[in-house]
Amino acid sequence: MTSTRKRYRELCAQETSIPLFSQAWWLDAVAADAWDVVLCEKDGNILASMPFVLKKKVGLKLLAMPTLTQHLGPWIKPTTGKMSKRLAYEKDVLTELAALILARQFDHFDSNWSYTQSNWLPFYWAGFKQSTRYTYALEDLSCKDTLWSQFQDNIRREIRKAEGRFMLKVRTDLTAEDFFNLNNLVFERQGMKIPYSLDLVKRIDDACAGRSSRAILIAEDEDGRRHAGVYMVWDEHSAYYLMGGADPELRNSGASSLCMWEAIKLATTVTTRFDFEGSMLEPVERFFRAFGASQVPYFTVTKTPSKLLKSYFYLNDLRGRS
Repeated sequence: MTSTRKRYRELCAQETSIPLFSQAWWLDAVAADAWDVVLCEKDGNILASMPFVLKKKVGLKLLAMPTLTQHLGPWIKPTTGKMSKRLAYEKDVLTELAALILARQFDHFDSNWSYTQSNWLPFYWAGFKQSTRYTYALEDLSCKDTLWSQFQDNIRREIRKAEGRFMLKVRTDLTAEDFFNLNNLVFERQGMKIPYSLDLVKRIDDACAGRSSRAILIAEDEDGRRHAGVYMVWDEHSAYYLMGGADPELRNSGASSLCMWEAIKLATTVTTRFDFEGSMLEPVERFFRAFGASQVPYFTVTKTPSKLLKSYFYLNDLRGRS
């Protein structure tokens, strides 16, 4: 283990403001030894950090996002004072982080930043690019009745149908493998291979279960058929919908809406916010939005020094527009 990673582990143990997906233990679960971090320090104190995952493909060095991880990006030690001083502080530490990332001499860099980090200007000055993506979130979980009232009518109907006509019960005692089997059906229905392994899901599950920071919710009928499921993780700042699954033959039962509602209700007991983890796919966006969630922008920051990759991305973009 590098001394930098060791120092970052110590930082994560001390700083509760570091989001779940940037925690060293999460990176261990999703990337094993393939992750690293850059640190901005002053007088022996860490002022900012930025983890990433190293991937190598066909001889190219990629600094990228790990699988099943919503965001990484920079963490900046919270500070107080006048806005001008806070922005100057952000400029200094982000400028240093950008320089440290550039020193890694990569072919492509790709990082989704937390919605809490809205200043990427020093990275722009360093030649990086940014695109805006969206997640949906319930920012206030203090009142279940208010949450329910904000749902669209069709979501409430689906939940009532699942509980009434189909007599579904949501179990929280099933395993990661039980959930993975449901999750895999979503990809099979679309003729796609699931983009992660059961082993990865189990590593995430073991890490989160050991910290009491996950729930597996699966809707089951009286015959023991499993209709749909939600995998949720959380820290003290937010809960995150990480994965979902459903049996396509049973998709008219309202089970997906019921599982999501049960996940939201559980989140009210462990944290203050619920993040649907975003999607740029229109049908998924429509489903998340129907729960009364707010649209929240976040950044994807990239840089591609490789001329070969740059040409590849450019040609793909042209094909997408044609």
